[in-house]
Parts: sequence; C-alpha cells; structure tokens
Amino acid sequence: MSHLAINGGEKVRTRPFPAYNMIGKEEEEAVVKVMRSGILSRFLGSWHRDFYGGPAVQALEREWAAYYNVKHAIAVNSATSGLYCAVGATGAGPGDEIIVSPYTMSASATAALVYNAIPVFADIEEDYFCLDPDSVEERITPRTKAIVVVDIFGLPYDAERINSIAEDHNLTVIEDAAQAPGVKSKGRYAGTLGHIGVYSLNYHKHIHSGEGGIIVTDDDELAERMRLIRNHAEAVVEQMGRTHLVNMLGFNFRMTEIEAAIAREQLKKLEGIMENWLNNVTYLEEKLADIPCLVMPRVRPGCEHAYYVHPVKFRSDVAGISRERFVDAVRAELPHYVNREGEGVKIGCGYVQPLYLQPLYQQKTVYGDKGFPFVAPFYHEEVRYEKGICPVCEKMYDTQLITHELMRPSLSGDDLDDVASAFAKVWKYRGELKG
Repeated sequence: MSHLAINGGEKVRTRPFPAYNMIGKEEEEAVVKVMRSGILSRFLGSWHRDFYGGPAVQALEREWAAYYNVKHAIAVNSATSGLYCAVGATGAGPGDEIIVSPYTMSASATAALVYNAIPVFADIEEDYFCLDPDSVEERITPRTKAIVVVDIFGLPYDAERINSIAEDHNLTVIEDAAQAPGVKSKGRYAGTLGHIGVYSLNYHKHIHSGEGGIIVTDDDELAERMRLIRNHAEAVVEQMGRTHLVNMLGFNFRMTEIEAAIAREQLKKLEGIMENWLNNVTYLEEKLADIPCLVMPRVRPGCEHAYYVHPVKFRSDVAGISRERFVDAVRAELPHYVNREGEGVKIGCGYVQPLYLQPLYQQKTVYGDKGFPFVAPFYHEEVRYEKGICPVCEKMYDTQLITHELMRPSLSGDDLDDVASAFAKVWKYRGELKG
C-alpha cells in the first residue's frame, strides 16, 4: 500500500487549519462607533470641506502618515485604485511607456492602460523575484514615463539601483507595496522608497479592512493630484483654481468610514502581526532545511521580508520528479484553512502566469476593437509581448517556484509541524511519484 495520500495513503492531517483572522474587539467597537454616528461616508464630489472625506478617513490618513514617516497618506477603496491614482498623477498618457513587472497582480500593469500608456515588461531577479535593475534599464526609451516596481511576496525592491536609474532618466518610481507593509529596506519602510507608494487593505493581506488601500508620498503636488483623481477631479478643479488639467478626469475611489475605522485599529496591530508572521516563517524554514530539493527564499541585504507568501524554489533535478507532482502530493496530505474552504490547500506552482501572456496583451485589445492604445497614431512602436521576453520570470512560473501560505500567524507550532511533516513525507516517499 502507498504511503502517500495522493496514492491512497493516510493524510498527515485532515483537521482544517485555523482561520487567519486578526479582527478583534477593537475593530468591532470602532465599527459600532461609526454606525452610531450615522456617518458611513462623508465624501462629496464637489468643492466642499467634505471633499477630502469624513473624520475616520482623515484620521486614518494622519495616523498612516505618522507611522510611515511621510508627508501625505491618501486613503482609497483599493490598492488597485491607488495604482490608478499614482499613474495618473505622473501625467502619463497616450504615447508614453511605463515599465512594469510581469510577475505580480494584474493591476500593477493595467494601471498604465487606464491612461492609454503602454506597459513595457522588464524581467525579474533570479534570487529575489523583484524587477531586475539591468532589465529595467534595457527597457527605457525616450517614451518611458515611470517605473512601477513591486515588493513581490513582501521583499522590497532594489531601491538603490532602480531609484538611481530613474533619477538619471527623470522617471517617477511607483512602489507597489501591497505585500510588504511594515518591513524596511536600510531603515526606510517599504512603500516609502520611491516617489509614490501603494499599500493594500484587501481581506487576505497582513492587515485589512475588507477592501481598501493607502497611497503615500512626500511630494505635495503628486499628493493633491491623487486626491483629485480619487474623487471626481473634473467637478472641482475650476473652483480650486487649478489650471493643470492633465489626467484630471476623476473617479470614485473613496474609502468608507467603516473601512477607515477598521484600518485604524489594524494599523495598531501591524508590528505584532509581523513579528508572529516572521517567527512562523523562521520556524518552518528550520523544519524544511533538510529537504534538499527545496531552496529557501533569500532576503536582500539590508532588507526585511514580509512573506505575504513563502516563495520556495524547487529543484526537480534533485527530487527526480516534477514540481507539479511534488506539490500535488503535498497538497493531498494537508487540509484547507477555515473560511477559505473553496480555495483548497494554500500551496501552488509558479505564482501567476507572466502577465504579458494574458489574452489582453496577446491580442492587444483594451479599448474598443481597433487595438487601442497599441495602434494609436501617437504610438509608433511595436511593443513586444511574446513568450521569451522575460526568461527568468518564465522559468520561475514554468518549472521552479512554489508559493504557499502555510505559515500565517494563525498557525501554531503544532500546525507548522504538520506542514513540515507533509513536505518531509513527500520527499521521503517521492519514489512513489515517479513514472
């Protein structure tokens, strides 16, 4: 009889893992306070004292700015909206190019398309998975307007090199720090390393308010443009006396008072959450260290890591089986998380498909059916999205990278022991998976 559950053997564990839920009494009381106030949102899309939102939103912005030591924090309804505001604030538009990562959530790249700019994909680093500075520099042209860097998996990007490249070419750096709250690079918080930073408060992030995002910057003009884009800019610019109207077509990206109240309490818990998160990762990595086909993630010198997911490289040459076969076997040994039953066991292969291989980029179809903005008369280039343009990214996706969430703070030492036992069991009996 087989030892492995995938072949009919007994599972390492059947009892579900405890839910990751950092919402407590403090958040409940904050929500009740808002409900009793009767003010669930206080934004007005006209030039008025409430143009900048209600008391909870503005308090959150002050507290976030103080925590991250920045001049401006702007609350929005999602990190996606934050990226849209950030790209718009740079003045990007038709004919411009924005360098983006292929290995991230889709909005980090589509933020360029919102303003009819062209996403240009640079490759990622072999060891850290963030944008490779050499590849970024190779992609710069006279049309480049900005660089959207991503602190992927929770590790800050190479700020020293990429910021230097941006300065040489007069480019804006937008830092997608959705996965990296509360960690630092050489003493500065992720999200504050570029000209604009964007954080996420989505439900599966380190801290969350269900949905929500925060933008930060030290630049007064960029901050005001992003506040305008957040809240119907076109309706207020005349009364504000603003004559610079580039990208002043506004949206409704406003955060509610309830979300802000929850986020304020969550921010107070961030340091404790991050400490527990890192302790779990450290514990699990020690348990997995004796499995030779697994290569633990490296941390950039001078940086901390938030480990939104735990990225592990897989060596099929050592294991003698494919990554997919190994991961399927580990998955069969373990249960799901409570409250995330429909998502299965939180381990997978490759993270996300390189974005440029998605249908949108392959067919170059965004607005209408004529190929706009890729074939617009003000863009005279042929941007490349074919397979092979980012070989390191493709290698991680196709064969090497495993990502999992089986180390979150809700897991106890005993839970982590079960996770490690599943990996160790599959390694020990991998011979059952050959052929």
